[in-house]
Amino acid sequence: QVQLVESGGGLVQPGGSLRLSCAASGSIFGFYAMGWYRQAPGKQRELVASITRGGITNYVDSVKGRFTISRDNSKDIVYLQMNSLKPEDTAVYYCNGQNVFRVTMSDWGQGTQVTVSS
Repeated sequence: QVQLVESGGGLVQPGGSLRLSCAASGSIFGFYAMGWYRQAPGKQRELVASITRGGITNYVDSVKGRFTISRDNSKDIVYLQMNSLKPEDTAVYYCNGQNVFRVTMSDWGQGTQVTVSS
């Protein structure tokens, strides 16, 4: 099973930017899509952004225009560029591979904490 390791989180002021990385222990091309998820305290984990093997992207409405997901198949890395961050973006961010039914395919990693606060 492909292991996924997230990194790049931290503390940032509102309006700031962060770039998250998700490094895979194997090929991500085997997944139909890769997704970034987040879980805020007391809330369910939600899918924030996804990118298919062919590069088609989708975003939850709350991050459209601010977040950009991308992938480097040659390095088996998925990125999430987050701009204009808001306090409500505070959460632990995770990545995972999806099958064609958008079901996650790997065990969840440790995630990376993103805190947006002044």
